[in-house]
Amino acid sequence: MDTKYDDDNVDIQHIADEGTKIYRQIKSQYEDTKRGKFLAIEIDSKDVFLGDTGGEAMELAEIKYPDKVFFVVKIGFDTIAKMAHSFINN
Repeated sequence: MDTKYDDDNVDIQHIADEGTKIYRQIKSQYEDTKRGKFLAIEIDSKDVFLGDTGGEAMELAEIKYPDKVFFVVKIGFDTIAKMAHSFINN
């Protein structure tokens, strides 16, 4: 399912649920060597983009998927806490 998003059509819960599932499947590939860095995950393709900051990971993801919304996680940290922090600070 290829989902395009606009400002009125973003299912944040779906992105969070799918992003969390994908991250749980791949996190062992990153936790030992990339702890503290960020992954932006495009949930339809399951493509991941690694950055030193969440913004950097998102910028890399947006180059390939300019019309998508991404799940962003700090590697090695609780995903729910990270997402809650992001929403509170925006």
